[in-house]
Amino acid sequence: MLRTVAARLLDAVPTVLLVLTLVFVALRLLPGDPALVVLGEYATQEQLALFRSRMGLDQPLWRQYGAFVWDMLRLDYGTSMISGMPVAQLLADNLPFTIELTLAATGMGVLCGVPLGVLAALHRGRAADGGVRVFSLVGYAIPDFYLGALLLIAFALNLGWFPINGGGTDVLDRLHHVFLPALTLAALKSAFIARLTRTALLEVLGRDFIRTARAKGASERRVVYRHALRNALLPVTTGLGLSLLATLSGSVAIELVFNRPGIGEVLISAIAKRDYPVIQAGVVVFAFFVVAINLLVDLVYALVDPRIRVKA
Repeated sequence: MLRTVAARLLDAVPTVLLVLTLVFVALRLLPGDPALVVLGEYATQEQLALFRSRMGLDQPLWRQYGAFVWDMLRLDYGTSMISGMPVAQLLADNLPFTIELTLAATGMGVLCGVPLGVLAALHRGRAADGGVRVFSLVGYAIPDFYLGALLLIAFALNLGWFPINGGGTDVLDRLHHVFLPALTLAALKSAFIARLTRTALLEVLGRDFIRTARAKGASERRVVYRHALRNALLPVTTGLGLSLLATLSGSVAIELVFNRPGIGEVLISAIAKRDYPVIQAGVVVFAFFVVAINLLVDLVYALVDPRIRVKA
């Protein structure tokens, strides 16, 4: 297991360096001068030059890139050009809201999607299977921000059951605030997980060892949940990792729809204001989560299928 973790971490190094490079290049290609955005159009040339010198923007690009990579490796995110706050503090204040939304939506999606997939597979060609497939198609078709706006209007504005903005304070209040945004993302992710579970389970149910288990007199419940579903978890795990990444990226739009604090709101605001340190740190944090989630998926692989652990 340790060899698996070490190998995956080593594989992640080129990915992280590529992400850092792309972020640096993309920011420098964006139109607009950060000094003008921060100081305004009436700033003098001396003020603009002083700002660029203080932020290192007057240095050659190769030197800016080297300083940027070195700071990221040291976890030194600098300070915001706009607010003057340490970027690390800005991320620490908002990141928990994004994490709780992602985990809540993923958990709700799994709890709904896997049983629906099993139901569809066990009733293939019947009404239940057709209903799950229709649900999956609708889930694929509806954009998350559109569904979020509909739920916000229906349950927050019209019925008043949920708050229309904010992230909450204590535990119960935060659960109350996160439920509707998480439900928005979970409704779409559960459609994907249900379709994937159905396909994987149907494929496993047709294998020889399942017929052998039934021939030996094993109960249908044991055949499905002990033998078939466990073997179907490998492709579902892959899809769950992809779904978790999609949920993390989708939380950006949902945070804006529900006016929630989070990394998404911070990044959108920073991009509009050309706040380089905040944008760079935010994207690096997202890249870290991508690497961590991929590593987690690989570890779950090894737990579900010992053959992968042996190969690693």
